[in-house]
Amino acid sequence: MARILIVEDDENITKMIEAALSIVGHTFASCADGKSAVDMILYGGYDLVLLDIMLPGEDGFSVMEQVRHKETPVIFLTALQDVSDKVKGLRLGAEDYIVKPFEAVELLARIEVVLRRVHKSNSLLTYDDIVVDVDRHTVTKGGTAITLTPREFELLVFFMQNVDIALTRERLLASVWGYRFEGESRTVDIHVQQLRRKMGLKGKLITIPKLGYRLEKGR
Repeated sequence: MARILIVEDDENITKMIEAALSIVGHTFASCADGKSAVDMILYGGYDLVLLDIMLPGEDGFSVMEQVRHKETPVIFLTALQDVSDKVKGLRLGAEDYIVKPFEAVELLARIEVVLRRVHKSNSLLTYDDIVVDVDRHTVTKGGTAITLTPREFELLVFFMQNVDIALTRERLLASVWGYRFEGESRTVDIHVQQLRRKMGLKGKLITIPKLGYRLEKGR
């Protein structure tokens, strides 16, 4: 799970973000002004920063300019909707730019995308005799190529990136299908069943009653 810093001066928004992060197991800290944010980003060891732009004292753009050498991924959260503001934020090095108001499920989906992109350097994933090459979009089991649908592939990658972690159906929907997906959790169940069968994961990709699924640690 990721360690995330929330930089937001609206207490209600901060509480909403904290609640959303808690649901999926991320840990977090928060602050409400630019100066504190700079110190916490430089010395706090965070995996991701959610950074408001309109802050007391130094604004989010100023904060970003001071910490960009740290290379900690940043998602801007802001009420500013002008394209010029978005372009400025992205040029400063932000990974994403989310305009308020936003839904918690959208935020979680964007966070997952950024975290996956940041850690993409580890493009070769292994689990027992399963090898997934994320960049080449290939899957082998025991040296034999396995054909998966694009959604099954994304689901397998997500499980392999979160081994031994309980994943709710809601989190799987947000992270694999994306926040725009409006289907029911039954869709997750069907895809997991197919993935379990194709990859020979019976007894390893287990169902957690009333919650979701977990890929057990490999041998």
